[in-house]
Amino acid sequence: MGRHEILIAGGGPAGAAAAITARQEGSPVRLIERAKTARHKVCGEFISPGTREFMEAFHLWDEFASLGPCPLRRCTLHLGKHTKQWTLPECAWGLSRLQLDRLLLSKAAALGAVVRREETFDGSQGYDAEARLIVACGRKPSTARGKRLFGFKAHFDGPSDDAVELFFDAHGYVGVSGIEDHLTNVCGIARESILRKYDFEFDEFIRRSLPLAERLAPLRRRMRWMVVAPLAFSFPAPTDHRDHVYTAGDSLGCVDPFTGSGILRALLTGRLAGLAAARAIPSAKYHLVCRSLLGRPYVIASLLRHLVGYTQLHHLARYLPGPLIFRCTRTSLKRAIETTHLL
Repeated sequence: MGRHEILIAGGGPAGAAAAITARQEGSPVRLIERAKTARHKVCGEFISPGTREFMEAFHLWDEFASLGPCPLRRCTLHLGKHTKQWTLPECAWGLSRLQLDRLLLSKAAALGAVVRREETFDGSQGYDAEARLIVACGRKPSTARGKRLFGFKAHFDGPSDDAVELFFDAHGYVGVSGIEDHLTNVCGIARESILRKYDFEFDEFIRRSLPLAERLAPLRRRMRWMVVAPLAFSFPAPTDHRDHVYTAGDSLGCVDPFTGSGILRALLTGRLAGLAAARAIPSAKYHLVCRSLLGRPYVIASLLRHLVGYTQLHHLARYLPGPLIFRCTRTSLKRAIETTHLL
């Protein structure tokens, strides 16, 4: 059973997963979150196959299912005028971050974690010298002006189905998929330079592509566009090398969201961080395990991100091995589950 307090910075999926796991291990947990309440966030809101194992480990599967996540069984890539479609190896789900974050953090609190909202982590908060710190408070920013990447998202009313669709061009991409309550999430990433040409009018920007415009024609936006910037993608690496500090989720490393593995990685690294901190395993070992599990998917996703930017290659879309790409851009759940037994 854990003895020393675990301080967790960040109440998103990674931080909440770490809190739930640490409490299941018997450690006292204090979690700080800057937001006053759960809120919408810029996110593809794609819950990858494999998430069920984590929800069951957290004893949350029934509650998750009761929220009515949209089942997603197909994937379609649109590269310019060319498409590639396949059936997902297992059912995925679409659920808003508002609902997912609320579900996970409520479970952490129900297990006895002390949740303190409207508090920002700056690394200087006083905590017991023997406490262990899990940093799960988001992405590392990029500051290169002009080349900066902006993420944007809004929910739409209208017909929905069981497909997640990705529309790529030389300037970025937009993902379209269903979530709960028969809503559709439209979320994308684009370079600052192209967005400025449209004066950051996202309704105009997303309809510059004919295939995307046709897909969105029956839909009606029901919320204001949300924007986050600047974004940066990074290989999994600790931000602090002290033995009692663990990083998880996007704080550990951020892979391009087009892979649809972000929430799955957040739950995985949050669970591993919670186990490692509760069992007083040196953070160096934890981070080595994370690099082993996540390194290859990061490299493959980075390569794909660069390739899809070359429009002259889009005519090769029909030759893409969709199921293989999907499998190679996410961590093997079998390996991940085996790893949790080793920590």
